[in-house]
Amino acid sequence: MNIADEISNEYYNWMVDIVAKDRFAKAVSYNKLLSYLHAREFTWTIRRDKNRAQDGIDLRRHYILCHGYSEDVLDYLEGPCSILEMMVALAIRCERTIMDDPAMGNRTAQWFWQMIVSLGLGAMTDTRYNKKEVVDIINRFLNHDYEPNGKGGLFTVKNTVSDMRTMEIWYQLCSYLNTII
Repeated sequence: MNIADEISNEYYNWMVDIVAKDRFAKAVSYNKLLSYLHAREFTWTIRRDKNRAQDGIDLRRHYILCHGYSEDVLDYLEGPCSILEMMVALAIRCERTIMDDPAMGNRTAQWFWQMIVSLGLGAMTDTRYNKKEVVDIINRFLNHDYEPNGKGGLFTVKNTVSDMRTMEIWYQLCSYLNTII
């Protein structure tokens, strides 16, 4: 394995640890789903969702800083933002900038898995993984071909008057959080 593959694998494992470490029983794994989300590019059609892609790219810099690597390591993490990067970065941003509550502890993984469930991917453990279904679900998400209340997208909001399909992801997150606070 070359250095680029080693760094890439370490980075992927770091993201997975943020959202899944110690969250599931040893017999339950989402490696196939998370690997697919990391292999798939996050694309957007709503202009300001470019900010979510940039958050995902910025997550790479956070990773190298956490590990004490030099800026040169970023050269091994090139390419467009993956869906996994965008979602992990969004969950971190949600926790740090909006929902931070020391009494509740770090809920970054909770925000991430809420998105997975809203997408309809919560049952996609390694033993139940269906690549065709996952691809269809992710395509619907990227094309905003989900329910007006967000079901099938990152955030499902009951009794919303807004069409979540036309909102940037940040506003979808805020709408969702307003219903649970």
